[in-house]
Amino acid sequence: MTVEIKEIHDLKEVDVSKLLEESEAEGYRFLRRLVDQYEDGSNTFNKTGEVLYGVWDHHNQLVAIGGLNRDPYSTKEGVGRLRRFYISSTARREGIGTKLLQQILEDAQDHFRELVVRTDSSGADAFYRANGFSGDLGLPEATHGIVLEKEHRKKAE
Repeated sequence: MTVEIKEIHDLKEVDVSKLLEESEAEGYRFLRRLVDQYEDGSNTFNKTGEVLYGVWDHHNQLVAIGGLNRDPYSTKEGVGRLRRFYISSTARREGIGTKLLQQILEDAQDHFRELVVRTDSSGADAFYRANGFSGDLGLPEATHGIVLEKEHRKKAE
C-alpha cells in the first residue's frame, strides 16, 4: 500500500471522522480524546518536540494517526510520550504502523532521551515489543518504553 506520512499542523482541517468512528466501534476512546483535547486547546501538539502525524493512502484517505507529546506524567526530564496512535483496520499488517512509529522515533531523538506509551491491547503490546520497546515498566501511566540513545540519534541523521 502506497502511503504518505504528513505532519498535521491543524487537526481541525483534517477529516478524522472515519478513523474516529472505527476506533470507537473497536472500543477505543483515545481518538475521541484527541479530537476533544485539540478542540478545547488542552493538547494541540505544539510544545517543543511535540508533533502529530497522519498517514494517507493513495485514495487520499486518512488511514493512521499518531503523535508525540512531552510526557505529562513523568517527573524526569527528556521523556516523550507516544499519543493517540491508531491504524485503521483496513491498513493494519501493511507496515504502515511501523513507518509511522519510525517517523515519530526519528523526531523524538532530537528532543527526548526516552519515549513511553500506555496500552492495554495485546496486539499493540506485540507491535511495540517488535519495534524495540520494552514492556512491563512497572509504571502506572506507561506500559512500554524505549531509550533513545545518542547512537540512535546519530544513525537517524
